[in-house]
Amino acid sequence: MNIIDHLKWRYATKKFDASKKLSEEKLQIVKEAFNLTATSFGLQTVSLVVISDTNMRKQLLEHSYHQNQVLDASHLLIVCIQDDIKDTDVDNLFDSVADLRRTPSDVLEPYRKDLKTMMQDMSKTERQEWSVKQAYIALGNLMTVCAVESIDACPMEGFIPEKYDDLLNLKEHNLKSVLLLPIGYRAEDDKFAMFKKVRKTIDDAVITL
Repeated sequence: MNIIDHLKWRYATKKFDASKKLSEEKLQIVKEAFNLTATSFGLQTVSLVVISDTNMRKQLLEHSYHQNQVLDASHLLIVCIQDDIKDTDVDNLFDSVADLRRTPSDVLEPYRKDLKTMMQDMSKTERQEWSVKQAYIALGNLMTVCAVESIDACPMEGFIPEKYDDLLNLKEHNLKSVLLLPIGYRAEDDKFAMFKKVRKTIDDAVITL
């Protein structure tokens, strides 16, 4: 299939086949795709938590409005943001640029300073909102990669982040959960797989000037 066929194939999977698991190779592709996602300034203030443990997911199910995708999928992906963005995060980015690209410090320093100032001028809430936007970029990328790899997925906002954060001890990692993406393989009797996609026409959705 070409990319459009893959995107037509995908849908928000409502029922997973709990007996079918992703191979380690497929899971590694998903992890690398997440890490390669574009982020503003390349700052990467998002992280991915991958959960395969069934007992843990049973506990999370209660805080996911009992949506069974959380439990029945092969793996549960949780897209998280950093609780806050510090000067050290900016320094780590530019130090890596200098190391990997051998970019002279006199070239990088003005950009380092400007990014620190930009972040300092925001409130903590604004920095979190900025990171949430990066989380949605990552989610979109993961969904496309899953479609190309014939992996079913279901993007979800319907959960209680604070409960997830507590159960998974995310605060210890300076993280806050934002989005869920159960991934795996659709059940044969998931009726939603047969539904026709409902979309605007290209002419209605795209404006060409």
